[in-house]
This record gives sequence, C-alpha cells and structure tokens, in this order.
Amino acid sequence: MTIFELIVIAVGLSMDAFAVSICKGLSVRRLRPRHNIICGLYFGGFQALMPVLGWLLGRQFEALIKNVDHWIAFVLLALIGANMIREAVKNEEENLNDSFSPKTMLPLAVATSIDALAVGVTFAFLDVMIVPAVSIIGVTTFIFSAAGVKIGNVFGAKYKSKAELVGGIVLVAMGIKILIEHLFFG
Repeated sequence: MTIFELIVIAVGLSMDAFAVSICKGLSVRRLRPRHNIICGLYFGGFQALMPVLGWLLGRQFEALIKNVDHWIAFVLLALIGANMIREAVKNEEENLNDSFSPKTMLPLAVATSIDALAVGVTFAFLDVMIVPAVSIIGVTTFIFSAAGVKIGNVFGAKYKSKAELVGGIVLVAMGIKILIEHLFFG
C-alpha cells in the first residue's frame, strides 16, 4: 500500500471524528485552544490505537483466511463506508454536549474509531507496515479533529454530513480498489 493510499484511508477514517469535532465546536460558547487539542488527542490517539489492535487480531487469523482476505477487506471497508454514507444522508439532529471531560470524550473516541479497528484487520491481510500506517492515521485525525472544533464553532453544522459522506465514499472506493487489484492484478 502506497503512502498516498494510506493518506486517503486516513482521511476517510478521520471523517467521523471530524464530524463529531464539528459538533463539539458547535456546543462551545467560548472556544479555547485546549478544546482543539483535547479533541485532536482523543480522536487521533484512538484512531491510531484501534488499527494496531485490529492488525494484531488479523495476524492471529491470517493463515486461516489468506485465500479470502481481499473479500474480507472489501466487505469491511464497504460496510464501514456505507454506514458513514447512511448516517450522512439520514441527517438526524444530535444532542450537543459542551463537556470535554474524559467521561464525555472517551466514549466518543472509541465510537468514532471502531471502523479503524476493522481497517487494522485489513492491514494485517494486506501486509501493511503498521507503524507508518497508524502514524499517518493518528496525525491526520488529530489535524482534522482539531480543525473540526474550530469549524463547528465558526460555521455550525453545515459541513458535518458532507464530511461523513466524503469519508464513506472514500472507504467504499478503497475497498473496491483492493478487490479489483486482487482479482485482476494479483
């Protein structure tokens, strides 16, 4: 997997965290730099941690499913992407919580990084070098999350569903690319 492909996946994965960060920015009356940093650290940290856990899990079962790994990667990425697209077009109102405490941020960080766990499993099947991959994912998500808080505070909810839609499309496209490469060029 190339650096460009890893960046594309990182951007796709970071869109959930970006959307939640926009909501956090909406909830804050007076934005402080620590709000941006807190969101960036929680979301970026968990987006980096979860693929490592998925990668470790995938390595345990690699020998058993090596013949269908491309299908698993495709299905996981397509399902994650389709779910993000569904959430983007559903456009439900969300309750806004202005707290940045660990009690609030930890569940949000875990919830927005579950898809990264599944991507980590696919990384194991694709023999991706995990340290550079999770570094790119973590840094990208940190940047998008920190920016999302500011964007939410300034512009409101206008970009939340668009971010989820783009992220979903990117992940589905990467799944299709993996499948096509394996079926026709692998």
